[in-house]
Amino acid sequence: MIRSPKKSDRSTAGEPDAAQEMRRRSRRSFLVLGLGAVAGIAGWEWLVTRPRIGDTPYPLRWALEFNEATVGRYFSDAHHSATYPREQAREPRVNGGEGMSPGFDPSAWRLKLQASGTTTQLTIDDIKRLPRTEMTTQLRCIEGWSVVVAWAGCRFSDFVSRYHPSDLEKYVSLKTPDELYYVGLDMKSAVHPQTLLCYEMNGSPLTIDHGAPLRLVTTVKYGIKSIKRIGTIAFTNDRPADFWAERGYDWYAGL
Repeated sequence: MIRSPKKSDRSTAGEPDAAQEMRRRSRRSFLVLGLGAVAGIAGWEWLVTRPRIGDTPYPLRWALEFNEATVGRYFSDAHHSATYPREQAREPRVNGGEGMSPGFDPSAWRLKLQASGTTTQLTIDDIKRLPRTEMTTQLRCIEGWSVVVAWAGCRFSDFVSRYHPSDLEKYVSLKTPDELYYVGLDMKSAVHPQTLLCYEMNGSPLTIDHGAPLRLVTTVKYGIKSIKRIGTIAFTNDRPADFWAERGYDWYAGL
């Protein structure tokens, strides 16, 4: 007499090999995903407990500095950003109020130049006596938007040639008059031909909202480096403090 198979036997005896393999793979995938999740959580907890430089754990800061070294190695004065017809220029957004203290009087403004251990005060007329340069280029924001703007002012390199010809320092520090906003630039970027000290935008003097009486504009950096309402320019061999770098952004901020 032939014994009938049990119900459990019938449920698997005729089951295709593909279905059994799918079960095995599902169990394996569940295990792998679980282990991956545990490893991810452990890695995140390790990262956020590392010592911080500014607002950034040092492993991430190291990655930013590696990118800076790579980009800086190929930096060249010969590389210029695209220029555009003047009629394409538009007014950029008014971004960021840091350093734009209320009650500021542009007529009383003086630029403090700190170089070679001395401090010199300059007026906007001193800046306007330098060779005038105009350029219509894209202002690129680190938030992802860009706009074509027509700028007029003097090249930062002409400013250096006139007021600090022995430019042996590695960096430039720029601050607003109230020192609440500040940026640092490597000297190579500062003296790039498309880095300007601007006093006009789209054919008119700068407005208060856009940094009157003097602001920086550079095509080799994101807009966070184009500081408005410059109050102090200092030359240094020590890397200067930078407002957004202290809050986790890339110090170099190069394009």
